[in-house]
Amino acid sequence: MKNRDEKKKDFEALRKALEGAQNVFVTGFEKLTVDQDYNLRKTVRGAGGSYQVVKNNIAEIASEGTPSESVLKGLKGMTSIAVTSDPVALAKVLTAYAKTNPAFTFKAGLVEGRAIDVKAIGDLATMPSKEEIFSKLLYLINAPAQRLVTTMNAVGRNLAVVVDQGVKENKFQA
Repeated sequence: MKNRDEKKKDFEALRKALEGAQNVFVTGFEKLTVDQDYNLRKTVRGAGGSYQVVKNNIAEIASEGTPSESVLKGLKGMTSIAVTSDPVALAKVLTAYAKTNPAFTFKAGLVEGRAIDVKAIGDLATMPSKEEIFSKLLYLINAPAQRLVTTMNAVGRNLAVVVDQGVKENKFQA
């Protein structure tokens, strides 16, 4: 059992984590086994996030005055929070984990400082990753320039082919 000082340190650590967090997923984990919990924590760490089981009333008090205050009010049942800097990656791994473990559920979320519901978390999980979006954007930026260069090269190439054929067939008189 934790003493008062340890509980205060845990509260302060939770408060500090929530103050700096712009992306938080609030989840429930009824009847998860120890092995399932270990795999969940490993999965969250792999996605660049942190995962913590919290008491509902302590989470509510610690979130007062933070962006996550609205999603941590009035919680019921067993609750955990996952905090990350990349919400899409974490939403993908948590959604995949929830599909294989029905005991794990979403309660709410906070993305870029805005509260979202469970449906929005599912939508977020289906989004392409940041790297994929950047690569598509670069392709779209690069494509017109590539077409322009190809067209410009085609004119010179076609002229060279015509001149070469003319030389081969002795069409040019010197």
